[in-house]
Amino acid sequence: MVAPAAPRVICLGEALVDRLGPPGGDPATAPPEQRDDRLGGAPANVACGLARLGTPVAFAGRLGSDAYGDAFRELLVARGVQLSALQRDPDRPTRIVLVRRDAAGERSFGGFAGDRGLGFADQALEAEALQAALPPLLAGARWLQIGSIPLASPASAEALGEAVRLARSHGVAVALDVNWRPTFWDAAAAADAGPSPQALAAMGPLLEQAALLKLAAEEAQWLFGSRDPALVAAGLPQRPAVVITDGGAPVAWSVGARSGSMPAYAVQVVDSTGAGDAFLAGLLHRLCDEPELLGAAPAAAMGFASACGALVCLGAGGIDPQPDRAAVEAFLARMA
Repeated sequence: MVAPAAPRVICLGEALVDRLGPPGGDPATAPPEQRDDRLGGAPANVACGLARLGTPVAFAGRLGSDAYGDAFRELLVARGVQLSALQRDPDRPTRIVLVRRDAAGERSFGGFAGDRGLGFADQALEAEALQAALPPLLAGARWLQIGSIPLASPASAEALGEAVRLARSHGVAVALDVNWRPTFWDAAAAADAGPSPQALAAMGPLLEQAALLKLAAEEAQWLFGSRDPALVAAGLPQRPAVVITDGGAPVAWSVGARSGSMPAYAVQVVDSTGAGDAFLAGLLHRLCDEPELLGAAPAAAMGFASACGALVCLGAGGIDPQPDRAAVEAFLARMA
């Protein structure tokens, strides 16, 4: 097998299993034949999406030494993702996230399965190991892509902070997808709960280091009191590029002095898991190919990214339905 090319994007964070329940049912109590276990986790989804689109990418995270961890490693290798920064945990399992789906395919996260008393492998991401593994990858990279979930656990929060420090010291831009998931911070939290004061305090320094900030509309409201990307950007000292997605509603963005929006593509949704991750993979793919798009023609990059998100909704899980570049371009041609 040919060795993966030097990565242009490093995706860091959780790789986990999305246990999808039957539409309208509970994945915690549904019989095995009605459950659908899918490999996922936002950074892992983005890494797989980038690889499918043809962008050289690395994944940095921590998996259990279990069957799910082995399956994940096989998938990432098959996609061509660089894994020199992948860690394996001998004691903690790969996390299983329970995902409810309504009749329209929209999903919500409601707890975990598999904990043997020590927590999950992704919570134990080691900063010291990243200090050795990341610098060679950062040497030729354009982006470090991260989310906020590692902040919910002390060890992974330390590792995330060290990764951001290393990226900035190597001149690599940080792309932050907030990806707020309350149950990662408090297992008893309602699926639609907003960030606690503790979570807000933890996220603050991260928000101020992102060159590209992607938020869901409700996340923008919680964190900045506005769903206007220009106001979100103005509320941060570095004035990042800001993209706000809202399910089937229009995607809006602010890049420097340019702001805009475009309608989401209407498709028959089977499962929306991973749609936002596919969007971000599509956006980073275009920005690696044509960095000037972000400042000069953001609508072109957003349209490509939106097509990636729409196509993922046509299948189950966040990884299997991810399109390659030809599929995205064919979809855009049909929509023109």
